[in-house]
Amino acid sequence: MQEAVPLVTNDAVVLGILAAILGLVFWTASRPTGFWKSFYTYVPALLLCYLLPAILNTLGVIDGSLSKLYPVARDYLLPSALVLLCVAIDFGAIVRLGPKAVVMFLTGTVGIMLGALVSFEVMRLIHPETVAGETWRGMTTITGAWIGGGANQAAMKEVFEVDANVFGQFVAVDVLVANVWTAVLLFLAGRAQVFDRWTGADLSAINDLKTRIETYQSAHARMPTLTDVMVILAVGIGVTGLSHALTGPVVEWIKSLPSEWRLQDYSLTSSFFWMVVFATTFGLLLSFTRARSLEGAGASTIGSAMLYVLVATIGMQMDLNALLDRPWLFLLGLIWIAVHGGLLLLMAKLIRAPLFFMAVGSQANVGGAASAPVVASAFHPALAPVGVLLAVLGYALGTYGAYVTGLALRALAS
Repeated sequence: MQEAVPLVTNDAVVLGILAAILGLVFWTASRPTGFWKSFYTYVPALLLCYLLPAILNTLGVIDGSLSKLYPVARDYLLPSALVLLCVAIDFGAIVRLGPKAVVMFLTGTVGIMLGALVSFEVMRLIHPETVAGETWRGMTTITGAWIGGGANQAAMKEVFEVDANVFGQFVAVDVLVANVWTAVLLFLAGRAQVFDRWTGADLSAINDLKTRIETYQSAHARMPTLTDVMVILAVGIGVTGLSHALTGPVVEWIKSLPSEWRLQDYSLTSSFFWMVVFATTFGLLLSFTRARSLEGAGASTIGSAMLYVLVATIGMQMDLNALLDRPWLFLLGLIWIAVHGGLLLLMAKLIRAPLFFMAVGSQANVGGAASAPVVASAFHPALAPVGVLLAVLGYALGTYGAYVTGLALRALAS
């Protein structure tokens, strides 16, 4: 049987369609009032960035499996985005948040890693078919997304060789469950006083933090010049080139080591794995240099733009019909996020952390830089950058945490 030919086969035209979709989504999402304001209250913009290209792919307008756009975005835009998002990390500012903020953030990270294993085992008891076969591979992509973000999610897709349909199913679970959890956190934000009385939290540090954030914003924000933009691109794309250059020799050297060490079982012979590790590591190192000042000119914004192009190319590979075959995956996701939330509640009570630290620490993991500022600003608009700072730290941890979790899931599945 001859496969149907998509309506659009020219990648230049497909890229134009994807760019138009992204522009339309972000423009409508920015409307301050009216229908679109109400629409995006319930439908997250990120979901549309995945869903609209997926609809075109499902209807046969485009065919992601025939396009070369995703490999280009994966190999060039993804590492560049990782570099620029990691360059933005301000370790000094994170330290000044106090140990409780970092403890809650890391507790959220551990909760996601632990939740993956717990939900896998629980579903094996409730509905074994849900976690049979290659399900564990798809779970690594959610781990990457929920610790870091879309870049880490895409990285895990490649490192653990996740099938496009399985990936699409878990993207839907990721978006749905993550947004349910965001709604829970925003609900709790309106009851922060009750929560803080329950934990016995000292709020003086939060008030001091508001002042420091406002001062930092006024001191570093600036209108980007053409020079700023070109330097940002030089850093992101230049480090990506360096990462590619180093990856080849490292992979060849590892392949030359004794085969009985079975290093391939840990993805250490994967070129993509090393490219992502190098890009993340160099981005972290640059954050300790003057390159971090590029964030004031929008380094992470440009990195995010690259990331959303990648998101659209991933979406165009999704077969939406595949989701109908795996409804139990949503229960898996709910159990997973419940473990994450339960561990955070326990730690908040133990260390008497304010709800702000719990909510932002959680959302910086699960929602990333796109939604963590939303939760942070629910407490005070000046605190929105705190969500960004912690979320960017998640980008650095996401690749490593998801990789370790993936190895543990593979052990459970075997």
